[in-house]
Amino acid sequence: MSRPKPKNDPNLGALIRKRRKQLDLTLQALCDDAGLSVGYLSQVERGQATPSLGTLAQIAQGLHVGLEYFIATPKPADSLSRSGARPQFSIDGSSILYESLGTEFPGAELSCYLLHVPPGYASETVSHEGEEIVFLLEGEITQTLGGQAFILQQGDSLHYSGATPHSWSNETDRTTRLLWTGTLSVLQRKGAVKLPEMTPANING
Repeated sequence: MSRPKPKNDPNLGALIRKRRKQLDLTLQALCDDAGLSVGYLSQVERGQATPSLGTLAQIAQGLHVGLEYFIATPKPADSLSRSGARPQFSIDGSSILYESLGTEFPGAELSCYLLHVPPGYASETVSHEGEEIVFLLEGEITQTLGGQAFILQQGDSLHYSGATPHSWSNETDRTTRLLWTGTLSVLQRKGAVKLPEMTPANING
């Protein structure tokens, strides 16, 4: 199942451990999904063993990523995102539109989305690991951070720890566009943390 780790092997262990932590999985939970022993996976994460391609595929499946997440070398052109060419999508039950601006590659930590937030919607209050930056491109939102409310208008931004309870709402009568960037994984895969799901709210009480 394992072989001595060649000096030119990529640092698979660090990538596996980082992705596992992003999904808040224990070693045991990942081993249960991947069909591996805790002792072996612990060795892989510490760089003391390198999995075969088949075993790496099992680990990738348990981490809800493709095999290319660990072995692919992204091309520079893969990093380019063209305005007007990005598909828009939404979370079930919400009319907010998202556009993904980020690119996946081994070791990537940032997620980035362009959000089109309709009037009269508010998020629930959430807290989590990582950090976030919100930058207002158009319109206005009310951001509550640690119990304190801030009104953000075009050109304003907030950078905060995800551990601080936070929520936001669009209390205006027009759609707001904002740029959201964070160090947590969102939206793409089963088990990933989601951006605060927007739910109808009578914001004016």
